[in-house]
Amino acid sequence: VDLNSCSTRVPTAEEIDQLTVDEDLNDIERAVYLLSVGQEVQRVSVISNLSSLVRQNPAETFRRVVPKVREVLNGAGAEIQLAAAASFLTILQDDIILIHTHTYSILKIVLLHLNHRDTVVSNAWLETLLLAINALPKETIKQEVLNPLLHQSQLSHAPQARLASCRILGKVACKFDSYIVKKELLPLARSLCQDPEFEVRACMCRQLESIARATGTELLPDLVELAGDEDSSVRLAAFDTIINLMEMMDSDDQLHVVIPLVMAVCEASLQEDEAIMASLSFRFGKLCNELAGRTNEQKSHLLQTFKEMCTTGLQTDGNQTDSNNESTLIRCNCCYNLPAMVVFADTAHFLSELYPSFSSLCSDPEVCVRRSAAASFHQVVKLLGSKVQLVHKELLCLLQDDALEVLDALMTHVEETLETVLSRGENQTLDNKFPDLMAGLLLAEQKIGRSLRWRLHEKLLQRYSCLARLLPGELLHQSFSPRIFIILTTNKVLPVQKAAARTFCTFLRYNRKQEQRQEMMGRLIQDLAQGRSYWHRLRFLDVCETATEIFSRKYFNKHFLIPALELVHDPVANVRYKLCQLLPRLRSSLRLPADKQLLQKLDFCVQKLLCKEKDKDVVAMIRKTVLELDKLDLSEPFHKRQERDLLDQKKEKEETLLLEMEQLERQQNEGKLNSDKHPERKSLIDFKVSLYMSVFTVFMSLTDDSLRTAHFSMGAQSASSMPVLIRSNTTSLLDRASTLDQRDHRTSNLEQRDHRPNTLDYRTVNMDHRNNIVDHRTSTLDQRDHRTSTLDQRDHRTSTLEQRDHRTSTLDQRSKTMDRGCGMKEGQSRKLSM
Repeated sequence: VDLNSCSTRVPTAEEIDQLTVDEDLNDIERAVYLLSVGQEVQRVSVISNLSSLVRQNPAETFRRVVPKVREVLNGAGAEIQLAAAASFLTILQDDIILIHTHTYSILKIVLLHLNHRDTVVSNAWLETLLLAINALPKETIKQEVLNPLLHQSQLSHAPQARLASCRILGKVACKFDSYIVKKELLPLARSLCQDPEFEVRACMCRQLESIARATGTELLPDLVELAGDEDSSVRLAAFDTIINLMEMMDSDDQLHVVIPLVMAVCEASLQEDEAIMASLSFRFGKLCNELAGRTNEQKSHLLQTFKEMCTTGLQTDGNQTDSNNESTLIRCNCCYNLPAMVVFADTAHFLSELYPSFSSLCSDPEVCVRRSAAASFHQVVKLLGSKVQLVHKELLCLLQDDALEVLDALMTHVEETLETVLSRGENQTLDNKFPDLMAGLLLAEQKIGRSLRWRLHEKLLQRYSCLARLLPGELLHQSFSPRIFIILTTNKVLPVQKAAARTFCTFLRYNRKQEQRQEMMGRLIQDLAQGRSYWHRLRFLDVCETATEIFSRKYFNKHFLIPALELVHDPVANVRYKLCQLLPRLRSSLRLPADKQLLQKLDFCVQKLLCKEKDKDVVAMIRKTVLELDKLDLSEPFHKRQERDLLDQKKEKEETLLLEMEQLERQQNEGKLNSDKHPERKSLIDFKVSLYMSVFTVFMSLTDDSLRTAHFSMGAQSASSMPVLIRSNTTSLLDRASTLDQRDHRTSNLEQRDHRPNTLDYRTVNMDHRNNIVDHRTSTLDQRDHRTSTLDQRDHRTSTLEQRDHRTSTLDQRSKTMDRGCGMKEGQSRKLSM
């Protein structure tokens, strides 16, 4: 580089001296110095940082710095003016002024420069004034703002000043009572509504809403007159204001003023002014539902207007002829108002009145229109209810859309949509369309997966986890589980992998067929935990991390823990490093004395890593992990541990319930074959299946986040350190179901022992008698279990005091106490059975 060719000018010593400031000056003194003798760039810097000075020392800033700022602003350029307006606006917005004196100081500066010749500067000072009005008392506003406003709103002043007067009127109207507004503000507002400049009329028309809320409907005739103004912007402002004030009008005003006005606007705007129609289309749904006293003819006319708005800018064959942004905006607004119009038309008339328009919007040539339709789709299907099959074609159309923006909008609420659509499974018409819907969901995932929108792919996989409770298990296992597993093993984006792992574990958890669960678990072990690629083995550890949140400790320890610990022998250091990070989570899933052998295996894994590991990163991580393991039992608060124990009990009960439901479904299938021979046994099995389904629904609701906090707070009040079995209606239902199992077994034994035809009636009577006895025994057991739980809590308080002296012996004693307690309960149960 030729340094001689550089044209950069070196500052002179005099210029450097001018920019140099004494370091001993504090912030206030430095600001005063720079405002007094500094250059313009330094003054702009001080004024821009004025809010910081106010936070540090408000009294000194307003006493010494603000007067200097006022001096600098006299004759200053636009840059300093804008910096000062922005700084004062920030000071008012942050609410760091504690006394009205300081606000009054700002007000005097703002009013001085409000009528600046530069429009941009004037608007900046106006925004500062409007915000200052909120912090000023009424008397100050009346003297310093309203009195100059009367003079400023006259025609002799510039239109810019009159526009500012309109906005100030609308702002101060909410500060005074109705009498002051009617006496002093209302005449001035009406005179500005008749201003010769259409900008002033339109601006004042938009401010009439705040004035009307203080005075009532006195301004309604003025608004109706402005709605017929020669300028379209004034008509639009008047129409918007009337719609916003509808809640204040009585039924007569709506019937004789609003409805004729809306009809006239609809007829004129469809042909002339699309700007007003765009505003009308945005409020059309609310307008139709709030109009009281409308006739059937007017209702039909409003529906016809909505249909015409849905096809604005389109030919009859659906091809777009007008690329005007207003036409596209009108159709987007129609999508936004679809739910309100479904309510207005009534779902019974959806097919005849709104379905053609709805279908047209879902297949609109503009992407933004289809995106708006997809965003409102879940609300429409909820309103349709049992008629949801009417929009099945449109749902498939949106799922197959080529635009990712449309799929993104649809996936935001796809869970609610699918819950509504798939919950109508009793409808045979919808059941026949299951394959098309499943194909559409899979196609949407593949299309998103091929794109670079990994966040959208992650969101889709998270939403698809709801299919575990909506789709039949066989269909889910055949269609979705293989695809989710492919994503888990092939996708390279970590958030997508974790979303796929969570969805796959959710599918595994709620699958009610043991063979399918074993197959899914086998694929995880064979393809991931024992995979040839280290990348797959890392993914298995990610799956384990997710499985600890979804499954109970018992299920996790049985299926996931051992394969995870075996990765301590992995030849790749990255896998061992990841395992070290996961060890505290694995340790937290173990409970003594039941998991003593698993704890020994985990300790062996730690010892192997400590003694034989050679990779320095893994060694550093395992040492850090050992410290965390030592603190694991001590650092976690007791109530947190109890909360996790209660949640784990719910998960384990739910998993047990799923297994029992699977057995009952098998018995139900077998019972169908023998229904002719033993109708009473079939009815008993059917009743138990329905009973288990109701219990399972209760468990599903208990695992929701909304109820989980309440259960945690209840559990924290208990003083027992052992997991407490919550006895509720759900528990009684389970006990009743187990009693029914015993009855079923006894019935089958009686059938095998005796096949005489005359004994059926006697056996039925005997069975009812046993029912009463078993129910009585069950309630007695519940009471004794409650007394045993109370004794356990007292034992815990005693053992807690002993724990301070000798922790290990206390654990052994607690284990023995638990064994003796279990033995006592078993002995009591045997006595009761005898």
